[in-house]
Amino acid sequence: MREIIENKAKTIVSFLEEHNCKDVVIVPLEEGAFTDCFVIGTVTSVGHLKGVVHQLWSVLNENGLSVNNRHKTPGEDGWELIDCGDIVIHLMSAELREFYSLEKLWKASER
Repeated sequence: MREIIENKAKTIVSFLEEHNCKDVVIVPLEEGAFTDCFVIGTVTSVGHLKGVVHQLWSVLNENGLSVNNRHKTPGEDGWELIDCGDIVIHLMSAELREFYSLEKLWKASER
């Protein structure tokens, strides 16, 4: 099961990189956490965020991932969280990503 989720996460990473998201990473979480992994990517603007999110829905559907928190319009603040159950996607502006440092926060919690 974990391998299937990892392959779906890699598909999301490829899509995000093809759509000019920067520094896209998969952050695996501990077994028993509320989700298996985060996919985190940096967007260049709110317009970029909206475009990527709009196109991402079809990729998620094609891979059998349902979105638990689907919004008609992505957030204007530069951060969109997309909860697909086993995978949670964070698309963030560079400023918000640096400020919140999700990779460091979750890796620190694994210790």
